[in-house]
Amino acid sequence: MITTMNERLLAAAVELPVEERIELVEAIWDSISETEEPALTEAQRHELDRRLDDLDQNPGTSRPWEEVKARLQKAL
Repeated sequence: MITTMNERLLAAAVELPVEERIELVEAIWDSISETEEPALTEAQRHELDRRLDDLDQNPGTSRPWEEVKARLQKAL
C-alpha cells in the first residue's frame, strides 16, 4: 500500500530526468545495502550461483559495472 507521503515522493521522482531518477534509485539502493542484505529466494540464489559459475568458467566475457553504466547513460 502506498502512503500519501510515498505518493508525493513518487510523483516528484517521476518528474526528474531519467539520469537523475537512476541516480536516485542508486542512492536508495546504496542506503539499503549499507544497513541490511535483502533476503533471496531459492530461485534467486540458484541464479546467482549459476552466474558466478559462468563467470568463473568464462572470465573474459564480463564487463565492469562502471563500463556498462557509462554505456547505458550514453545511450540515454
